[in-house]
Amino acid sequence: MSARRGPEGYLLDPASWDEQIARTLAAEEDLALRDEYWAVLHFMREYWHEHQVAPDVRHVVGFLADAQGVDKKAGKEKLFRMFPYGYVKQA
Repeated sequence: MSARRGPEGYLLDPASWDEQIARTLAAEEDLALRDEYWAVLHFMREYWHEHQVAPDVRHVVGFLADAQGVDKKAGKEKLFRMFPYGYVKQA
């Protein structure tokens, strides 16, 4: 992986993200990137490209709730099951 990271593990240049980097980082976090993960990752990347900031949890929860046809409480529970150590860092 050629992307540089800071001491907390975040990419120093978010524009350097690509799917191979995502796979490498996910493996370090013991996450298996199934389709549901890719949907969240791509939503977060699109949001970042548009706003230059990671989406707030309410936006990601809203996305998950809409995408899966569930209420926001179920979307939030799903998000925290998928990324148990923090969706911003892990995603």
